[in-house]
Amino acid sequence: MPKNSLPGSLIIGVDEAGRGALAGPVAVGVVLTARDFSWQQLLPEVDDSKRLTLAKRAEIFSVAKTLKATGVLDFRVALTGARLIDQVGINPAVKLALGRALSRLRLGGRLGERSVIDLYSASVKLDGGLFAPANYQNQQTIIKGDQTEPIIGLASILAKVWRDRYMVRLSAVKDYLPYGLATHKGYGTAFHRKAIRQNGLSPEHRHSYCTKITLSHC
Repeated sequence: MPKNSLPGSLIIGVDEAGRGALAGPVAVGVVLTARDFSWQQLLPEVDDSKRLTLAKRAEIFSVAKTLKATGVLDFRVALTGARLIDQVGINPAVKLALGRALSRLRLGGRLGERSVIDLYSASVKLDGGLFAPANYQNQQTIIKGDQTEPIIGLASILAKVWRDRYMVRLSAVKDYLPYGLATHKGYGTAFHRKAIRQNGLSPEHRHSYCTKITLSHC
């Protein structure tokens, strides 16, 4: 039996981006590799996305896309939008995106052609307070895992780059020009809060996050 056919020979990393933003979706990134993936050789500079420059995150994202195309790894990013965050709350919204991203992972290439059962038996490493669905039997939630586990760090980078690029595209749409989304990516900067007070809330704003701002007379 090939080494990568053994239960637990696969590893999945999970992290999120955008939890605290006032506008835009929350993003969850998931990465699938073989346990013997060579981080030092293939992605030596992976780290917590917040500790990397925009240029370095983009570079790592590009390399990850190439590795995905050659079957060395797979990754997915799923988004849950502002409206649903308002309806169900941020934790259920993150859970929904996480489950959707995991369900889209695919085996193939150097990862092998196997069944979904192999994914369920993979070692799943999640950052912070995240949890995978119960059918992922071997999961571990790690505080600050994006700083200590490369596969979680890569998931954080992919989620952040994906979400940031979404916000940049959105910022070019006429109705969103006043908010400067390309600059702050939806987070609560002084400029963004002032823009909300002046222009009101857009469909991409999380109304439940912005109540105090819209009621403020500052």
